[in-house]
Amino acid sequence: MVQALNSALDTLLTNDPDTLIYGEDVGYFGGVFRVTAGLQEKHGLARCFDAPISEGGIAATAIGMAAHGLRPIIEIQFADYILPAFDQLVSEAARLRYRSNDEFTAPLTVRSPYGGGIFGGQTHSQSPEAIFAHITGLKTVIPSTPYDAKGLLIAAVEENDPVIFLEPKRLYNGPFDGRHEEQVKSWAGHPAAEVPEGHYTVPLGKAATVREGGDVTILAYGTMVHVALAAIEESGLDAELLDLRSIVPLDIDAIVESVKKTGRCLIVHEASRFGGFGGELSALVQERCFYHLEAPVARVCGWDTPYPHAFEWDYFPGPARIVAALRKVMEDIDGEL
Repeated sequence: MVQALNSALDTLLTNDPDTLIYGEDVGYFGGVFRVTAGLQEKHGLARCFDAPISEGGIAATAIGMAAHGLRPIIEIQFADYILPAFDQLVSEAARLRYRSNDEFTAPLTVRSPYGGGIFGGQTHSQSPEAIFAHITGLKTVIPSTPYDAKGLLIAAVEENDPVIFLEPKRLYNGPFDGRHEEQVKSWAGHPAAEVPEGHYTVPLGKAATVREGGDVTILAYGTMVHVALAAIEESGLDAELLDLRSIVPLDIDAIVESVKKTGRCLIVHEASRFGGFGGELSALVQERCFYHLEAPVARVCGWDTPYPHAFEWDYFPGPARIVAALRKVMEDIDGEL
């Protein structure tokens, strides 16, 4: 995924002179995860440069640039650090089109490594996607494969509205983690494993069917797509797995079609359960599929605690927790999952 994202940024800088990249350590150093490696050397200091450690300042200047015709791509080094920029993103970027009666737009993209899996502790591992999904005017994208990461990032930058682009750190160098083989397996049979060179896009708001099935629908995004796929293989169930890819805009049509077919739904995400995006998904499914449901909509999520560094791999929804939830959904057993 690191190489795919780097290729997307290189393609954007090459094809569109109005794009530029800046943020914390993205220039000379090439980013803490090396996503912007080599871009400053190739495209120059004016197109890829470092910014002070001021997330609010980074976001504010990007809004000004975007309003005047540029397409800035800013990096917040970790999603945990994005809150100092929250006011600018919510009060200015998200509202600019509406408050100006479409006279101005804010075509900026905020890239940020997100989620756990690298033993980064409480301040480098959080999953704040639900916070941004709640803000009208922002789009929120979370890729799960290199192919999608490149295509979605190019599509995000070419949008005329602000996009929060969250990159699962656990997938930067592939989904397989040899230290935790039971937690993550490689995505076998992904339909688009090869990442093409040059320009292509993956449309925002279009879910991908990772696996077709008839027993139960699993909704996931980011790292949890891979974990859910591993759980399906362990369970032996004929489960259908949807990778949402973007949660705003959301492909509600694909969700409804799948749940009406299977009659059951399990939602998986890494963020804490209470107030997480899974609650919104559950409500949407219940509203649109109530008479097709054969069991309550269920969720498997992170714990409702501050990020537990010492218990990171217990905090994550792993295949064992997902398999147990699938069996409860199939048996229509009430209770906490």
